[in-house]
Amino acid sequence: MQPKTHQNAPLDERITGALVGAAVGDALGGPVEGYAPEQILERHGGRVHGIVGPWHGDDWRTARPLAPYHKGDGHVTDDTLMTHALVRVYTRVRDHLDAYAVADHLVPDLMTEPRWIPELESEALPLQRIFLAEKWLVTRIHYGHADPREAGTGNIVNCGAAMYMAPVGLVNAADPRAAYAEALDVAGAHQSSYGREAAGVLAAAVAAACIPGATPDSVVSECLALAKDGTRAAIERVCEEAARHTDFESALRPLREAVTPYDTVGPDYRAPSLGARRPSRLHAIEELPVALGMLLVARGDYRHAVLGAVNYGRDCDSIATMAGAVAGALGSPVPEDWAKTVSEASRLDLWEPAATLTAVTREIFDRDLARRRTHEQAFASLGGPACSD
Repeated sequence: MQPKTHQNAPLDERITGALVGAAVGDALGGPVEGYAPEQILERHGGRVHGIVGPWHGDDWRTARPLAPYHKGDGHVTDDTLMTHALVRVYTRVRDHLDAYAVADHLVPDLMTEPRWIPELESEALPLQRIFLAEKWLVTRIHYGHADPREAGTGNIVNCGAAMYMAPVGLVNAADPRAAYAEALDVAGAHQSSYGREAAGVLAAAVAAACIPGATPDSVVSECLALAKDGTRAAIERVCEEAARHTDFESALRPLREAVTPYDTVGPDYRAPSLGARRPSRLHAIEELPVALGMLLVARGDYRHAVLGAVNYGRDCDSIATMAGAVAGALGSPVPEDWAKTVSEASRLDLWEPAATLTAVTREIFDRDLARRRTHEQAFASLGGPACSD
């Protein structure tokens, strides 16, 4: 299978592809989150190939463990809610972000601005929907008055920060190292250890995907050049295995086996081990390596990468969010029918955040250029090489 990407896609198309692609992946993965590939196969009479309804059908309002969330039918989850919230922070700041921007803007946004929550089918504060690991932001920063740069310490170590870090990669499009550094700073308010590391690497992956001529292999190479400790080892091992496959069906079990030594959750996703989600230099979150692995299996094709992530199960809404963001940034088109259905079902304009972030990204680049010129002139006055036009 040949890659289905548009390597010459301009910035606005890549930002749109990444943000819409992340939201659609999130919506496709939501209804099968937490289950194993075998359970998904049995429940749906085959693999999932598009948008499906809730796992428990019409009983979603009361069926445990998902009640009262309407997962399925094209509804996005907290991955997208947090991604769009971070876009709003960029829109307010109109410059690079750090942990203090999270404290000053993201936390109040979660606490004070009612918005439509698709899974609740009502308007509510985002804080009332996000998972406990994301509520930690409010607890530690607003109520605990922790230093934002250190507020992530003590939280469970999971993919909570990585799942919404694509906007950082887009603001730093084509500069993976800058994306990595900025995401580590932003994520410090939310996560520590390999959860924070994954946020940096996911942002780097999205930025790397925006480089003209980028491929899944080049994206993974950029990630490996930046990733540290268990995160790097997990990505390397999973991607080595992914290179042996051209179809997600054959890759489902091997990718899980490849990431298992680095994953702390254990075989039963809904019953984590006692050592789960604790800080470690030896471990990694499961979601990022698998997302990159599915990107390789799919040769960068959006549809194939996202369906592979969805049918992998476990935390598949976040895996599909990450795979969708990177594939979209590479230029692989998001199926229009999926995007239209998700937008209508979730009552969200999936394209508006992308248009807004594109404008802000251009502004930030102009600021960066001006700052660079000022630095060059100052350095030249110190006897360094003169800046060249």
